[in-house]
Amino acid sequence: MQHVESFAKGVWIAPDAGARPIADASTGEVIAKAGRADLDVEGMIAYGREVGGPALRAMDFHDRARMLKALALHLNKNKQRLYDLSFTTGATQADHGFDVDGGIGTLFVFASKGRREMPEGHVLIDGGFEPLGKTGAFGGQHIYTPKLGVALHINAFNFPVWGMLEKIAPALLAGVPSIVKPATATCHVTELCVRIMLDAGVLPDGALQLISGGVGDALDHLGPQDAVTFTGSAKTARMLRGHQGLLDRAVHFTAEQDSLNASILGPDAAPGSPEFDLFIKEIAREMTTKAGQKCTAIRRIMAPEPLLEPLIEGLSARLSRTVVGDPRDEGVRMGPVVSADQREDVLEKAATIAREAECVYEGDVAGDVEKGAFVSPKVFHCADPDAAVAIHETEAFGPVSTIMGYRDLDHAVKLVNRGGGSLVASLVTHDTEVAREVVTGIGAWHGRVYINDRDSMAESTGHGAPMPHLTHGGPGRAGGGEELGGIRAVKHYMQRTAVQGSPTMLTAVTGRWIPGAARTQGDAHPFRVKFNDLAIGRSLRTEARTITLEDVEQFAHFTGDTFYAHTDDAAAERNPFFPGRVAHGYLILSFAAGLFVEPAEGPVLANTGLDNLRFLKPVVPGDSIEVELTVMDRKSRNEEYGEVRWHASVTNQDGEPVAEYELLTMVAK
Repeated sequence: MQHVESFAKGVWIAPDAGARPIADASTGEVIAKAGRADLDVEGMIAYGREVGGPALRAMDFHDRARMLKALALHLNKNKQRLYDLSFTTGATQADHGFDVDGGIGTLFVFASKGRREMPEGHVLIDGGFEPLGKTGAFGGQHIYTPKLGVALHINAFNFPVWGMLEKIAPALLAGVPSIVKPATATCHVTELCVRIMLDAGVLPDGALQLISGGVGDALDHLGPQDAVTFTGSAKTARMLRGHQGLLDRAVHFTAEQDSLNASILGPDAAPGSPEFDLFIKEIAREMTTKAGQKCTAIRRIMAPEPLLEPLIEGLSARLSRTVVGDPRDEGVRMGPVVSADQREDVLEKAATIAREAECVYEGDVAGDVEKGAFVSPKVFHCADPDAAVAIHETEAFGPVSTIMGYRDLDHAVKLVNRGGGSLVASLVTHDTEVAREVVTGIGAWHGRVYINDRDSMAESTGHGAPMPHLTHGGPGRAGGGEELGGIRAVKHYMQRTAVQGSPTMLTAVTGRWIPGAARTQGDAHPFRVKFNDLAIGRSLRTEARTITLEDVEQFAHFTGDTFYAHTDDAAAERNPFFPGRVAHGYLILSFAAGLFVEPAEGPVLANTGLDNLRFLKPVVPGDSIEVELTVMDRKSRNEEYGEVRWHASVTNQDGEPVAEYELLTMVAK
């Protein structure tokens, strides 16, 4: 018997006499108990705010990203322990890939994005500098800073590892401590995952806490700096969303809830085509992975009416090869649903669907149906989807899907949208026009649209696999929330603020040099300065170089760029943008580099690219140019070197800007 503990205020707390029993999904044997009525959730919230928050905010974004990577590496070394325990929830070895490996992968992605897309500082910039005057001496800059509260994550039973990690990753990267409340039915797996993460020794005190069992009166103690994220049923989401304390104190609330996800077979995907076979494979996988207990699983299947019969035959044949039983047994490809209560709920919802559709396939069960929570895969066919109501409103959260026919693409779009909003809809087609028409027709009702065909099938991630790089959420019935999406998810735990001031003041606030801000000079050429010693605003102003007609002609013939504006006086004069023959833009860039580059071996290791290049004014033979090069930003890449972003401003002999860009270099430490 496992006594599932909570982790509160830095201490593990055992369940009490009133703890709820947790049964093995396959055998029905009670294996654990969880819950404590007197858990001090108010104290946990205060501990997160007062201890965890300051500790996380003292770290910069890159420190937190490194922390996430360390957690991911430590979990990866210990994931077999999570696999072994997860079998008790009905998960197969393949299911572990979605939950355990998927969660660890999410940590890795946020760690990487934090290092590559966020600054090595404490303020995240949103957009560019907005001049608010004629000279640019005063303006505004949007920034993000961490909220000063806690994030309470209320998670569903189906993904006890990934469901937690996909929420704490962006919160911790933002600098906001997390309190995790997993569903009790699988909280014993979440508890083990939390123990493993704490053993890594990289989380500050108060950064992560765990509620095993009921959430108590936590919602009564949250405020406008806090956030609640919820995954589960629409009924529970409505109850939480309407909590008076959350409403009165404007607590940030997001939900990911019921979703009648659909998949469409394109009219071009005839039997025997790669797309037809792919469609069947995707549906079968989504019906049986995690026993269909996925918020992204395919619930409704749309196919051209003439293809219904071969589709039902093909899907039935594939599902018949799926052995349903105890996931620890060899050869089993689908386990039970998570509990006996969940089995009864799935069967009840399937009976509702059966009032409008005929069951055309029902699989066998090899497991002990008397003790385990087994549900066989069930495929329904609805002959009149236009008249039906329940199939577009009822989510059987298990291995249950309904097939329906469509007359044309417009009809398919209407059927898909009757789901009232979903996390994901998929389309299998090799016709680009079909893809365009469907996406523009259903996009407003879906958080993600997944298109697959013969060209992408080898690398595609799957209909039901939310990727941390992309938004996970959906409108309407799906809850209207938005999780994941890379750095977008991090911003959910931060406050966007418009800061006004001079470029110098805004540079000090953001840690990124803004054109017009003060610069500093040094005795040494900045290319002779190592990464750690390069201060933001360090600048170099070059001597001038005159550009001759001979330079322009030589550059044209040497590069092969003999565009008429550089080689033909009369043609150039007819061009409304030029006063006559002009220097190549790339000649200006090349000469600019020649002006500011320090040729000797030194800390600068490589030029890795240019950003935001603009040619602002033509340069004609006889003009001279000079460059002002300024350290704009810098990010550490590893122990040996970092990336430096330089602002380059090229001006002519009259001080007028002719080109502007940002240069990226790798600089040794």
